[in-house]
Amino acid sequence: MTCIICNGNDIRTTDVQEELKVGDDIVYVPVRIPVCANCGERYYDRQTLRYLEGVEEKLRQGEAQLQQVGKILKYR
Repeated sequence: MTCIICNGNDIRTTDVQEELKVGDDIVYVPVRIPVCANCGERYYDRQTLRYLEGVEEKLRQGEAQLQQVGKILKYR
């Protein structure tokens, strides 16, 4: 497989944290996907996209079990 952005050949299946924004909240969802080692371009298959859509729907409905791992503060 060749990267569509940089034409590199070093695409590896890697664990990444996909970022979903729901309202003012940001949720990191771990997924394993191919990523170009040269430029960082990510490649999603249909199954992964459906999984992320399902997670996003659960988040919107308030049905997801979440673990707090940090805090973001905004200065007014």
